[in-house]
Amino acid sequence: MKATINNSLMRYIDVGSQSSVPVILIHGFPFSHKMWNFPGGQVDALTSTNRVVAYDLRGHGESEVGSGHYSIELFVDDLFLLMDHLNIPKAVICGLSMGGYVAQRAIERNPDRIIGLVLADTKSDADGNEAKIKRANGIKFVQANGMRYYAQDYVKIVFATQAFEGKAEAVKSMQSIVERTAPVAIFGTLLALAGRTDTTHNLPNIKCPTLILVGEKDTVTPVAASQMMQKNIPGSEMFIIPGAGHVSNMENPLEFNKHLTEFIAKIK
Repeated sequence: MKATINNSLMRYIDVGSQSSVPVILIHGFPFSHKMWNFPGGQVDALTSTNRVVAYDLRGHGESEVGSGHYSIELFVDDLFLLMDHLNIPKAVICGLSMGGYVAQRAIERNPDRIIGLVLADTKSDADGNEAKIKRANGIKFVQANGMRYYAQDYVKIVFATQAFEGKAEAVKSMQSIVERTAPVAIFGTLLALAGRTDTTHNLPNIKCPTLILVGEKDTVTPVAASQMMQKNIPGSEMFIIPGAGHVSNMENPLEFNKHLTEFIAKIK
């Protein structure tokens, strides 16, 4: 389905029972909602028990690219306005990587709209100088080499080495999605990520049930970053996903789904 949200065309799916607890899945950079919606994925795991919404952030997947003038604040605005459009006053928010940045800023801005929080392969601190330089270099790389080579390099960073054999189709699918992303969307999102606010100070203020998941082999947002969040979010629980890298929901969906479904089942 598509709808105009915040003056931009957004692609989303809305499946499952409309009367059950809604779960909104927010994908990582620079993927699409399809990272959740694959055979045996999170949409499949939740549809029989929950209302499940997964969408393409602006500039990603089949959502409108627009000007490329993005920010995490704009992505949060889009999230809340999508919830309004779908008549969802409150929901469980599950975000992976960039989706986790959006989720953390969303709960800081309007905690009353979030009844459960799942933070996967993400972190709360803002980019330091080294990370900002890497974002800038990513823009230069795309300008010099194009999206095909950027996509080839990117999947090598986010997927654990063993995924290229055991989850080759998942890697291929995500590489294709990255390759088809408009360069202006890549540039705008990299700048948004580099300019995001630090949400670490708000972690102790998070009162809703919170689940933290992280791939054992995640080198982008390593286990230590998740441990820090778990230590600072009251009552939160954390699990390490064996054998997975930064895309833990696709690399080990059985383990990821086990923790996700058990957590959401407790939220009424």
